[in-house]
Amino acid sequence: MKILKTDKVLAAEVKDIDLNKELSQEQIKNINDAWDENLVLVFKNQKLTDLDLIKFSKNFGNLDLPAPNPYGINFSPNYPEINVISNVKKKGKPTGILGDGEATWHADMTYKEIPPKGAILYSLEVPMGQGDTHFSNMIEAYKDMPQNLKQKIKGKILIHDEAHNSAGQLRKGYNETTNPLLTPGAKHPIVFRDPNTGTKSLFLGRRPHAYIVGMEVSESEKLLDEIWAHATQEKYIWTQKWKVNELLMWKNLFVLHKRDSFDPNTRRLMHRTQVSGEIKIST
Repeated sequence: MKILKTDKVLAAEVKDIDLNKELSQEQIKNINDAWDENLVLVFKNQKLTDLDLIKFSKNFGNLDLPAPNPYGINFSPNYPEINVISNVKKKGKPTGILGDGEATWHADMTYKEIPPKGAILYSLEVPMGQGDTHFSNMIEAYKDMPQNLKQKIKGKILIHDEAHNSAGQLRKGYNETTNPLLTPGAKHPIVFRDPNTGTKSLFLGRRPHAYIVGMEVSESEKLLDEIWAHATQEKYIWTQKWKVNELLMWKNLFVLHKRDSFDPNTRRLMHRTQVSGEIKIST
């Protein structure tokens, strides 16, 4: 197994390993170490069944069931740990979530008190040259943040929206609101310290419907715009240009990610697992 770092401030490719075979404890440790260091890992040219994907994912923790989706449908009844990400429709009905539109910058399910540790995404069908996934390193973004902005966000608490998914769709069972003061979801510090390493990171969730507790809405909006403009600069970003049979895994607490839109007449099908959270977000 070889670890090839990118020329960006995150991400590495793991080569010379077959993920549908039983992994040794040494291999799992090496992947975990590389994951800690690089935050995003990509494994190319893999041939995985759903059972293979679940088995591989369980090497890194317990698995969450998918979050509620706008359709109220279980898209993977035989393998409930798998979330289907797709724009494909059968008889006019969706077979997965997120469609073909842009998914804005976000971290996954940060509206929970203990958000997911990580996510693992495997490509089954992709539109060539479209639907890229971008990642931004929140550890580097905080480390590199101007001191005046660090002072502005010191001790600030952010509400993370529970009602919408990353494509901006309202989840089933929620009501639409345009007032950030009424945003449902967990409250987390904007600056998060990893209790295992002491490393500090920005913890932003997603921009729409976010609100900084105790501020006037207009001031909260202004400060959030400033934070997000800093956190999503090109120098913190690495991009995954998808091909079929690639597996990507990312540290959910320390990166943001987004997806480009793609031609609705093409097909994109991904299967995703989510590694359960282990630590509460704290300063």
